[in-house]
Amino acid sequence: MREFPVGGTAAGPYGVTTGPDGALWVTLVHSGEIARVVPPPPGAGAGDAPRVDVFPLDSRTCGPTVITPGPDGALWFTRFQDHRIGRITTRGTAESFPLPTPDSGPYGIAAGPDGALWCTGMNTDRIARITVEGEVTEFPLPMSGAYPSALAVGPDGALWCTLNQANALGRVSPAGEVTVHPLPTPGAAPVGLTCGTDGALWFAEIGAGAVGRLVPREGGQGAVTEFPLPDHAARPHAIVAAPGAGAGCWFTEWGGNRLGHISPEGGITEFPLPTPSSEPHGIAVGPDGAVWAALEAGALVRVPLP
Repeated sequence: MREFPVGGTAAGPYGVTTGPDGALWVTLVHSGEIARVVPPPPGAGAGDAPRVDVFPLDSRTCGPTVITPGPDGALWFTRFQDHRIGRITTRGTAESFPLPTPDSGPYGIAAGPDGALWCTGMNTDRIARITVEGEVTEFPLPMSGAYPSALAVGPDGALWCTLNQANALGRVSPAGEVTVHPLPTPGAAPVGLTCGTDGALWFAEIGAGAVGRLVPREGGQGAVTEFPLPDHAARPHAIVAAPGAGAGCWFTEWGGNRLGHISPEGGITEFPLPTPSSEPHGIAVGPDGAVWAALEAGALVRVPLP
């Protein structure tokens, strides 16, 4: 496990994803910037560091948060503080699009199977669809105060989101119809969400100190299994599927200053981070096949996989 500084200690690396150009793309939530990080080539020495390029956005206080590859070859990201959706090309040219509802607080974002981007509006209980031309359609949730957070495409081809304060997952059809799937543990407060290689949805329960698994069922409530972490106060935050069948998922423990791995059967292994209070948030599988996590204290951490 190695850490690499990105953007300075005050920049706040938060979201991370692998772009179509073979680089990592990182949101710097505090400095209003996007970083492009090229990992060292295979066989590089222990002292070799990634190449880092930082692209300022048009507002230092826009709060870039979660980032994902778009269907148009660009990277798309949420701007939580100024309620816009950002787009940046692999050459670093950025633009943004406002959401129709004021003070939306966009957070999660994912490319849908319909060739558009989908995002959550944390503050307004809405899910939005945005085309690559920037046209936005919003769909209200069937409840208030749900605090929709992360988004992922499920094994059934629908969009799924975590409903942090509703203690549930939501399924969003291509037409914008939302079905709510309650979780069994009160106060679980799900945040991170990913589609595993086992055909299930895996999610981080930041309030319960657990990782959950849901298998979608056509026309009904999915079967949910929850796996408590050894540290109830670990506050798991983001989660990503590891590559390969049976490889499980990796997740960040924001409160525990660790990364964790969960097997398809629910076996949990934890890895302490080298720097105290590093605040791990986003996590992704990098272009080099390793797991990378964004540390809000100012770095990326790399964990090689077997």
